[in-house]
Amino acid sequence: MRKTGIHHFPAIDRVVYGKAAADALKDEAVRLGAKRVFLLVSRTLNTTTEEIEKIRRALGELHVATFDGIAQHTTRKQAAEVASQANDAKADLIVAVGGGSAVDLAKIVIMAMEHDIRDEAGFDPFAMGPGVPFSPFRPPAVRQIAVPSTLNGGEYNAGALVTDERHKLKQIFFHPLMMPVAIILDPALTLQTPVKLWMGSGTRSMDHGIEALCSPAGTPLSDEVVLAGIRILREGMLQTSQHPEDLEARRLSQYGSWLASYGLQARIPMGASHGIGHVLGGTFDVPHYYCTPVMMPSILRYNKPFTEEAQKRLATALGAPGLEAADAFAAFTNKLGLPGRLADVGIGEDHFAKISKIAINHRFVQANPRPFKSESDIIDLLRMAA
Repeated sequence: MRKTGIHHFPAIDRVVYGKAAADALKDEAVRLGAKRVFLLVSRTLNTTTEEIEKIRRALGELHVATFDGIAQHTTRKQAAEVASQANDAKADLIVAVGGGSAVDLAKIVIMAMEHDIRDEAGFDPFAMGPGVPFSPFRPPAVRQIAVPSTLNGGEYNAGALVTDERHKLKQIFFHPLMMPVAIILDPALTLQTPVKLWMGSGTRSMDHGIEALCSPAGTPLSDEVVLAGIRILREGMLQTSQHPEDLEARRLSQYGSWLASYGLQARIPMGASHGIGHVLGGTFDVPHYYCTPVMMPSILRYNKPFTEEAQKRLATALGAPGLEAADAFAAFTNKLGLPGRLADVGIGEDHFAKISKIAINHRFVQANPRPFKSESDIIDLLRMAA
């Protein structure tokens, strides 16, 4: 049991579940007094389903514009462009409907709106560096609502990952009020989510829970919640893999993601899985939802001398008490048909030096429970995951 620490509570009003997304969103817009709602939505949901049109109909005259050209890795350039569109529309509420990229875009868009950022360079003063706990943004006048279609869990976090395409570098921007003011969970909205994305995003949510559980900065409350989340998420994902149309299995998965991401809400710093994953995605274009299955088993093995008790509890939550947590996690992701090695996502040893050079300065890599003394330690870890 942890003996000292601080538990933070997030700037979020509520999570709404058990109601159709369109109806819930209309109710939330009215509750917040919004008059001009700007939608940032998945192109797939907008063009191949009726889900976004249902939302537009429910909002009626409150809806002012829809943007659906969201990049896989949120970029500074797109954030500035969308913020200009939202300001031109005089939007007073931003709604993200889709995966983690939509949610991250909404987070950074509300800050670009606040500071009238019009190009990539406009974000330069706000990126977080070592020892900087917050991006020096003003509190945003406009807030966002998130309606996730994946299990990533990033909607429960006040930070956003944004790629600076000038340098092929994914950076963190953070302000407490970048947290969505409300989150709406509707499993029916996820039926069109590709299977690999659904499963991969679920492992990313597990990653949030695992790194919070293993972090020296974790709290007793977060430990218990994320363990419950990992257990529930595992059950829901396995059920969904067998029965993709089962809404109850998808609902269970959403609840598991909510709980597993509790460490994010409490501002517990993530570790090397997240830090290295940001480099793999931002610099080498590895899909975000594949970073956890290819890295987590090796990171658990690396961290075991510093997190042995936490890993025993993790193995039990993964349904494999008595097994090494790394092996339990690898077996689980293999059952889901996800890639398990860096080679499976196109990352070979010729990339390791560059990955380690960037990762060694990443705030989450520096917060890893077992420290990395040099770039060569990271290269050794990457070889374990090769």
